[in-house]
Amino acid sequence: MQTNPYIWQYLPLVLQIVVALALAGGMVGASFFIGKHKRTKVKLGAYECGMDPVGDARGRFSVKFYMVAMLFILFDVEAVFMLPWAVVYRSLYQITGSRLFGFWEMVVYLGFVAVGLFYVWKKGILNWTNDRADL
Repeated sequence: MQTNPYIWQYLPLVLQIVVALALAGGMVGASFFIGKHKRTKVKLGAYECGMDPVGDARGRFSVKFYMVAMLFILFDVEAVFMLPWAVVYRSLYQITGSRLFGFWEMVVYLGFVAVGLFYVWKKGILNWTNDRADL
């Protein structure tokens, strides 16, 4: 019977998974056996920023919180697109043959982002002083 040498290429991966699981299990087990366990009312209570929890956990939030979160993600993605462009900016000349192609490409991209920011600003999403219900 002939053994398949291809399957032996997975041995390092399997060993790494086994070692990681053993290490994680060992740490959890050691903390369980070595750690002190006192089940008091304070320790079993819910913890929220150092304050006692009051009220219903299913409270309603304004839509502005979610809009600002989505805007944060939008402008975070903008930074993620700008960083690789900045890294390869000088080599864009060799790829495209035009000295200013990469520059104008980013100007157009930032123009789209600026239009989006202007729209959000005019809608009043960034204004936290009044409570508008039309969002």
